[in-house]
Amino acid sequence: VQLQASGGGLVQAGGSLRLSCAATERTFATYRVGWFRQAPGKEREFVAAISWSGVVTHYADYVKGRFTISRDNARNTVYLQMNSLKPEDTAVYYCHADQVFQFRTYDYWGQGTLVTVSS
Repeated sequence: VQLQASGGGLVQAGGSLRLSCAATERTFATYRVGWFRQAPGKEREFVAAISWSGVVTHYADYVKGRFTISRDNARNTVYLQMNSLKPEDTAVYYCHADQVFQFRTYDYWGQGTLVTVSS
């Protein structure tokens, strides 16, 4: 599965951005998908995740109430709507897809998209 993340950019504090993670393979719809981020000089950290069906979502405490993850399996795309952005949200955002099939884990990373929030 090849993942293409897009939608990053420069935004002022309090603004919004929507990130997209697109895949060409139809099997993407069977993967759990998550967003992670890595700020300069810091470890990569979890942001949000969504089940293959879209029914179950999970958020890190520091984005809860501000970010929303969703997916459109017909378009093989997962979105991350980011509202009320803060300077500390500045990071490269990566999407990740994984699934367990016949006791083997398959996982893939996208290339990342840069989000810069100015104060």
